[in-house]
Amino acid sequence: MTAESTVASPGQQRTSEDAVSVLGPRGLTAGRRAADGRGSRRPRQASPAPLWLVDGGAALSAALVLPAPHGYALVVVLLALGVIGMNRRAALYDTSVVPGVLDELPAVCGRIAVGWAAVVMFSPLRSLPPALLVTAVAVHCLAACTGREAVHGLRRRTLRRRPCPALVVGPLAVARRVSAALLRQPGCGVRPVGLVADDPDVLGDADDERGLPVLTTAQDTRRAVIQNGVETVLVVGAATRVEKAAELRGLASYGCVLWELDTDPPSYGLGGRRQEAGQLAGFSRRLLGPGCGRRAGSVVKRVLDVVLSGSLLVLAGPVLLVFALVLRVMDGPGVVFRQERIGKDGRPFTMLKLRTHRPASDHEAATRWSVANEQDMSPFCHFLRRTSLDELLQLWNVCRGDMSLVGPRPERPYFVAKFSQAHPGYPARHRMRTGITGLAQIQGLRGDTSIEDRCRYDNAYIDNWSLWQDICILLRTAAQFVRPTGS
Repeated sequence: MTAESTVASPGQQRTSEDAVSVLGPRGLTAGRRAADGRGSRRPRQASPAPLWLVDGGAALSAALVLPAPHGYALVVVLLALGVIGMNRRAALYDTSVVPGVLDELPAVCGRIAVGWAAVVMFSPLRSLPPALLVTAVAVHCLAACTGREAVHGLRRRTLRRRPCPALVVGPLAVARRVSAALLRQPGCGVRPVGLVADDPDVLGDADDERGLPVLTTAQDTRRAVIQNGVETVLVVGAATRVEKAAELRGLASYGCVLWELDTDPPSYGLGGRRQEAGQLAGFSRRLLGPGCGRRAGSVVKRVLDVVLSGSLLVLAGPVLLVFALVLRVMDGPGVVFRQERIGKDGRPFTMLKLRTHRPASDHEAATRWSVANEQDMSPFCHFLRRTSLDELLQLWNVCRGDMSLVGPRPERPYFVAKFSQAHPGYPARHRMRTGITGLAQIQGLRGDTSIEDRCRYDNAYIDNWSLWQDICILLRTAAQFVRPTGS
C-alpha cells in the first residue's frame, strides 16, 4: 500500500471557494488567506514581556530601599526570578485576560511576600530591621501593582479601539442574545462577527437583526475565521461545549481561544464553586482548552518514548531475533509485516509487526477488520497475537517518531474514513501521536469491540493528558500483558 491510498477524513476534505458574507470588524484589517490553509494562522496574542519587565523592575525598586551594603545584586535577581516564576505558575501572565488592579492585588502581593520571606530566611538580609523589610515589601507591591495596571490599562484601550473579532457558538436564540449584549458593550474588547448555530428557525433569515451571519456549516465557519481574522470563540453553555465538540476542536486548531460563557442565572447555594476567569459583558466566562503545560509536557512525553522504547528494543532484540527465526523456518521469508496506518494529524506511516498471517491480497490486508482467530494460523502465531508480542517491532516506530508508547491505536485508511463517517469524535483522535497501548486498550477495547467506546476513551485520554496518566497506563499494560484477544 502507498500513501496515495489514504482516504481523507470528512473534516479534511476540500470545499468550494464560495465566499461567505461576514461582517468585517471595525478598525481591523481582515486577514485574508487561502481557504484551504489549515491550521497555520495564529491569534493576535499580546506578549507577556511587558509584565515580566514590570515585575523585574518592581524587585529592583524595592532593592533601592535597602541600605547600600545590603543591596546584593544576586539576592535581587533571585527575588525577581522567584516572583516571576510564582506568577507564571499562577497564570498571572495570561494575556487572554485583561484584569483590573484590584483583581490581581491579592495574588501579586501574596507572592511578593512569599518571595521576600524566602530571601530573608536564606540570605544576609535577615539581619535588617523588620520595619525596613516591611517598607521594602510595600514598595515592591506598590511598584508591581502600579506597573501591571499601566500595562493592563494600555491593553484595555487597545481592545476598545481594535476589538477582537469573535464567533458566538450556541443555540440561535441564546447566541443572538449574547451577541446583542456584547455589541451594546463596545468597551468589553470583543465584537461578534458571526453566529455558529444549527439551521435558522422558520422566522429567521441567514442574518440576524443586527446583520450578523448565521453560520450553519463547517465550511462557512472556516471561511469566517479566515476572512475576519477571528481570534476568540464564545461557547454559550456547557451543553453546547458537548454538542459542538467537533466544531470547537476545529476552531481551536486554527489558533482561536475558546471561552465558555454562562448565560444561566446562578444557582446560589447549589453545587460547588465554579472556576471562573472573570466576566465578559456581565457573563461569567471560563477558558477552555489544553493546560498551560501541554507543550512542555509533549516534549517530556517524547523523551520518555525515546528512552523507554530504545531500552526495550535493546532488551527485546534477542527475543525478536528468535521469533523471526522461528517464523522464517515455519512460514518462509517475509517475517516482517508492513502496513499503512494513519497517525497524528491524519498523516500516513508504515507500521511494523511480526507477520502472523498472510492475507490473500493487498485489498484484504487493507479492508479486513481482524484476523485474531484465523483458523489457518499456526499455534506459534496464535501465541504471538494473543500475547501481543508480534507488536514489539512497533518500538521502532516509537523511536522514529511515527508513534508513541501511549496513545490512540492507529488504524488503516479504509477504516479511518469509515469510522469518521459513523462516529463524529473519531477524527479528533488524531490530535495526538498514536500509540502502542492506550486508555481504551487497558479497558479491554481491542479487536472486535465498540468503536464508539474507543473514541470516547481516546478523546478523554487526550483531553486529560498527563505524564502520570501515561505511566499508569504503561504499568497497567505490563500487568495485563497476556490478553485473551489480539489487536
